[in-house]
Amino acid sequence: MKKVNTLILICMLSILGLNSTNAQDWADLNHFKEENDSLNLPAKNENRVVFMGNSITIGWLNKRPEFFEGKPYINRGISGQTTPQMLIRFRQDVIALKPKVVTILAGTNDIAGNTGPSTLEMIMDNIKGMAEMAHANDIKVILSSTLPAYDYPWKPGLEPSGKIIELNKMIKEYAIAHGHVYLDYFSKMVDKRNGLPKKYAKDEVHPTVEGYKVMEPLVEAAIAEALKN
Repeated sequence: MKKVNTLILICMLSILGLNSTNAQDWADLNHFKEENDSLNLPAKNENRVVFMGNSITIGWLNKRPEFFEGKPYINRGISGQTTPQMLIRFRQDVIALKPKVVTILAGTNDIAGNTGPSTLEMIMDNIKGMAEMAHANDIKVILSSTLPAYDYPWKPGLEPSGKIIELNKMIKEYAIAHGHVYLDYFSKMVDKRNGLPKKYAKDEVHPTVEGYKVMEPLVEAAIAEALKN
């Protein structure tokens, strides 16, 4: 019995240790550390762009690597992340890389409650924080609309579509008021339910190749606009 109790104690301590280790890097600051360290500063005439986001952003690189090849585009999406996590890692994953432009695509995981409950105002505060940090470091800002979502397969029943519409209004108003580029993916991809159709996302959240093909000319136009400003 003593051996069993000791084994249970060891297991519990191991689990606590793992949780403690994970909690220390809540924003996943180490995720791109090696890539960031090995990245050279941009060349004199390089129009470097950092794509900041979550699984939708990193999925873009995974499903459509050809879109990023041969371009000064750096993908810094981390699956599952919310805006407070992005805000924490923004300095090292965006500012330190010295881009001319950052495009921020975020908010849906906050609405899903991935890191706890968030009001739309809380989400906007984090987006504003990232935009302000970029502006203070002479980086042009593209604020993307959150993509449509009728439901979240990992958290069904939250009815996110209305919140996403309201969040996008807030993002657009802020972008216009502060001279940032507003990138509207939503209106080009939304269906009659205010969701994302399966042709653009099989799970109705994460874009398919076809979905990314819709997004690509939109972001390229937004980048060109930002560089002119």
